[in-house]
Amino acid sequence: MAHDDDFLDGITALLPRLRRFAHGLARNAADADDLCQAAVERALTSRQQWQEGTRLDSWMYRIMRNLFIDQTRSGTRRARTFVDAEEGMTVGQSGGQEAAVELSMVDRAMAALPDEQREAVLLVMVEGYKYSEAAEIVGCPVGTLTSRLLRGREALMTRLGDGA
Repeated sequence: MAHDDDFLDGITALLPRLRRFAHGLARNAADADDLCQAAVERALTSRQQWQEGTRLDSWMYRIMRNLFIDQTRSGTRRARTFVDAEEGMTVGQSGGQEAAVELSMVDRAMAALPDEQREAVLLVMVEGYKYSEAAEIVGCPVGTLTSRLLRGREALMTRLGDGA
């Protein structure tokens, strides 16, 4: 029973990071919420497959990534709307407008990256995983992940440099 509580507490603690990763993969809040919920549901139903003593975060990221790939392949991802829900919610906020504009530019630049590059950038640069850990999560050799990360960084710098 205590192990189940630890498992649930671990997933709960990971939710902000999982949601951030989901948003990076899905590119919009609604799909990110759906992806995050599906990943947590899958983890709860597959609890017995998680090995006690291994990294819960890596396992959860792998589940989420696999779900995203499955959804993409099956075409079940909804078509993007013309305007994300958050875009209309910034009216009247005090201060921070410049930061919001810059963050929006980064979000658009990230969304423009190919899935594999965006995934590498998210895991290493945003989530802080080591190259070897990120490579394990995405299921590729470290050299492949490094190449994806470098191409992603270059593309981001080019896009953000053009927008600055």
